[in-house]
Amino acid sequence: MKIYTKSGDRGETGLLGGGRVRKDDARVEAAGEVDEANAAVGAARALLADGELDAELGQVQEWLFHVGAELASPHDGRARAAVPAIDPAWTERLERAMDRWDAELPALQAFVLPGGTAAAAALHLARATCRRAERRAVALAGAAAVEPAALVLLNRLSDFLFVAARVANHRAGRAEPLWHPRAAR
Repeated sequence: MKIYTKSGDRGETGLLGGGRVRKDDARVEAAGEVDEANAAVGAARALLADGELDAELGQVQEWLFHVGAELASPHDGRARAAVPAIDPAWTERLERAMDRWDAELPALQAFVLPGGTAAAAALHLARATCRRAERRAVALAGAAAVEPAALVLLNRLSDFLFVAARVANHRAGRAEPLWHPRAAR
């Protein structure tokens, strides 16, 4: 099976369930941003030495494929039944992990700058990428039907990635870079 089909050479792509749209369609933009967030999570995982964080992030990548399928599938499309549901329990799992991790972290006293270890910096980049994916999904939801659980998951995921970055720095014994607004003057 060839990877390339040449069917998108004129700026269009196929949606799950059939139909073709321009590659700058809101549905394609949203699904593409989720794909980019998934790739950023994968890049962060490649830098991690922490088995617990890696396992949680591996599960997140699976869930992001579900979100991408949701966003790439019109609700009236014929493949809609084949799109796996987004389980609200996934968001609850993210919340439980954040609560566990918060218990081991020092209280926040200032805004955290992205950085620290390479893994933490990559997790911060994944967080920012996830926020962009969420904005594109919200924009799509303003024009077309989107499963609300997808939006909730993306919102919570960016919080999760922030806490994961803090945990990566903490477990590595690396101080978090903090924002000191008066120092910039």
